Amino acid sequence: MSCPFCAIPAERIIDRNASGFVIRDGFPVSPGHTLIIPHRHIGSFFELSRPERDDLFDLLDQAKLVLDREFTPSAYNIGINDGPAAGQTVPHLHIHLIPRFEGDMADPRGGVRYVIPAKAKYWKDE
Repeated sequence: MSCPFCAIPAERIIDRNASGFVIRDGFPVSPGHTLIIPHRHIGSFFELSRPERDDLFDLLDQAKLVLDREFTPSAYNIGINDGPAAGQTVPHLHIHLIPRFEGDMADPRGGVRYVIPAKAKYWKDE
């Protein structure tokens, strides 16, 4: 089975460095949804070397600046689905940078905790 991230066409890449590259998500959950992907085919964040990790975080920082200018989001979710039980469907590590906008959800509290909806709401309503 071929890896879709190992075969990304050059025209989809919007930034790159020695360890990785940046693309817009093909199935965005919000305008500007971006992926940061290592060149090396690995499945887990925990397999990254320290220099790769630093390079990917540099790309994450740069991608955020681009999204700030292009979309002016109110906030961001940053996420990694690390392993099938965590929802990873492409077995090549990728970091999601998801712009969030005021009013895109009625109540955004809980954020990434909604991966398990029954455990997301930990606060008491007043």
